[in-house]
Amino acid sequence: MSDHYYSFSALRPLLASQKITVTEVVKQLLQDTQRQKELNAFVNVYDQEIIEGAPVVNQKIKQGKSGPLAGMVIGLKDMIAYKNHPLHAGSKILTNYISPFDATVTQRLLAADALIIGHQNCDEFGMGSSSENAYFGTVLNPLDKTRVAGGSSGGSAAAVKAKMCHVSIGTDTGGSVRQPAAFCGLVGLKPSYGRVSRHGLVAYASSFDTAGIFSHTVEDCATILEVIAGPDAFDDTAATQEVPRYTTALDNPGRYKVACLAETLDNGGLQPEIKEHTLHALELLKKEGHQVDDVHFALLKYALPTYYILVNAEASTNLARFDGIRYGYRSSHATTLEEVYIKTRTEGFAKEVKKRIMLGSFVLSASQCETHYIKALKVRNVIKKAMQDILSQYDFIILPTTTATAFKVNSFANNPLSMYWSDLYTVLASVAGLPAISLPNGVDQKNLPIGIQVIGNYFEEAKLLTFARHFETIVK
Repeated sequence: MSDHYYSFSALRPLLASQKITVTEVVKQLLQDTQRQKELNAFVNVYDQEIIEGAPVVNQKIKQGKSGPLAGMVIGLKDMIAYKNHPLHAGSKILTNYISPFDATVTQRLLAADALIIGHQNCDEFGMGSSSENAYFGTVLNPLDKTRVAGGSSGGSAAAVKAKMCHVSIGTDTGGSVRQPAAFCGLVGLKPSYGRVSRHGLVAYASSFDTAGIFSHTVEDCATILEVIAGPDAFDDTAATQEVPRYTTALDNPGRYKVACLAETLDNGGLQPEIKEHTLHALELLKKEGHQVDDVHFALLKYALPTYYILVNAEASTNLARFDGIRYGYRSSHATTLEEVYIKTRTEGFAKEVKKRIMLGSFVLSASQCETHYIKALKVRNVIKKAMQDILSQYDFIILPTTTATAFKVNSFANNPLSMYWSDLYTVLASVAGLPAISLPNGVDQKNLPIGIQVIGNYFEEAKLLTFARHFETIVK
């Protein structure tokens, strides 16, 4: 099957004219999934279900009664509920758990006639930047199997890049869609906080968590967002703003004012090739008639510590529900109620999750709450206001997605603190709750993808996607 069949925007007219059937598409993708099992991208593949579902969707297409995603094959990160299917969040502690309901995202995809191919591997509870902290093993980068695919949604990125599915839905708490997208050379969108319902997403940090999208093209990303965005009675944090037709304005860009954060390019830890490609992209934008200015953002260095204090605090609260009583794994070595709690959580959570729970509990403790947690909340508001001040004068903020390209497996096994710094450029939009997209921006000398990140204003995804589509056409 030709490569262009893996882009849904290219595939859709072929399906409509019956030049290719949904069954043929599904069989090809399942073959690719089986052939590349060594990438460890999937936790569960629902092959029989989509084989049986393909003719049903194909018949709907023939009758002209199909939904907007008819024929699209989608993967779900293993943190998104799918009724009557396993849900592990990459953790031993959810062993044998079967979700009794659909996430709102899942329900909307199915209602639009998408086919769900399976659940994809990830860092445990989304806690990681490399998909090495997964109970089901490390995800490998399809472009270089000695390197990571990024995290925490590494399996979702690897599956799209390896053409096992058209699109994947991941979750982005501090960059868990954008960073793997950069490492794998994909489009990765984190919408505004509240643009997409969180109902049915396993909670890591509730004031940060956002469902995000991996795709090969901006158009496919826009197509998905039209379906999954919007208010939800099951999620009070879901925004009530009307959902625009994101796909209609993609090819009508205006002339924009773009702010480049100077501190991100002056960082001594930035890989020189990423700086070079970012500057080149900015020059291309100038030639297209856009205004590009350097803007100083002195608060950049505070974004990462603020992020980790707050998400760990929220994680310690959210993960308290995994106790061996209600669902999931329960220790077989416990003889008292207290032992059930202690031994189940000790055995069920891996090292990284336990570390973050303890750090979160510490910053929420009576002696530390004011010094750490309350102060971090205040700094978060300062960062939000500073970002808003920039976006009141500019349409977008541009910066690299990551400080380096995909690193080798086990690079940070003995120095996890250094891995946290790989989130430096993605946490900024997360702390502020702003929409952000990572776009492919060339490759380094080892032929590893480089990502560039564009941040827009609250609920301006339509403008952000239009600009991203324009960027896609000028930067090859």
